[in-house]
Amino acid sequence: MILEAIDVGTFRPGDRLVESDLAERFGVSRTPIREALQRLETQSLLARDGRSLIVASLDHNQMSELYIVRSELEGLAASQAARHATDEEVRILREMVENDNALMNDPTALVRANRRFHMQIHLASHNRYLVQQLDLVHRTMALMADTSLSAEGRGEIAQAEHDAIVTAIENNDGAAAGKALRDHISVAFMTRLKQDAARRQDDS
Repeated sequence: MILEAIDVGTFRPGDRLVESDLAERFGVSRTPIREALQRLETQSLLARDGRSLIVASLDHNQMSELYIVRSELEGLAASQAARHATDEEVRILREMVENDNALMNDPTALVRANRRFHMQIHLASHNRYLVQQLDLVHRTMALMADTSLSAEGRGEIAQAEHDAIVTAIENNDGAAAGKALRDHISVAFMTRLKQDAARRQDDS
C-alpha cells in the first residue's frame, strides 16, 4: 500500500513517512508498518533524514544508472518475449497498443497503460527472475518527479515505439525486439533529461 501510494504520487520524493500516520491511514497496527518501512529502506526507496524516513529522490547520476539497467533488462525481456510469448500474450500486446492510441489526450491514463504494457512484456518473457528485477526497477522509477510521457508529443512517439516492439515480438525476432525496446528506453531517458534541464532553468 505504501508502494502504491508512492507510485501514484500520493507520497512524493522528500515526503516524511510517520509510522503512526501510516497506521491510521491504512487501518493497520504500527508493527507491519515498521516492517514495511524497513524493507523499503533496504530497497533504497526510502532514505534517512535524521531519525525520520522520507521518500527517496534520485540525483542525476542515480537516474542515469537506473536507465542503463532498465534499458538492458527491458531489452532482454522483449528479446525473451519474442522467443517465448504465447500467441495469446502477443495478441494482448497488440490490443494494448491499439487501445492505448485512444488515450493521447489523457496523460494519467496513458501512464497507467504504459506501465501495463511494459509489465505484459515482462511476463511474456517467462523468466521469473527477470520479472523480479524489473519490478524493483519500476518501483524505483516512481521516485522520479514526473514521467517522460508528460512531455509534449512524447505520447504519440512512445506509441509508435510500442508498435515497433510488438511487431518484432509478433515476428519472433528477439534481436529486433530487444533493440526496439532499448531504443524506446533511450528516447524516454533523453526526454527526461530535457525535462530536468528545463526545470533547472526555471528554478535558476
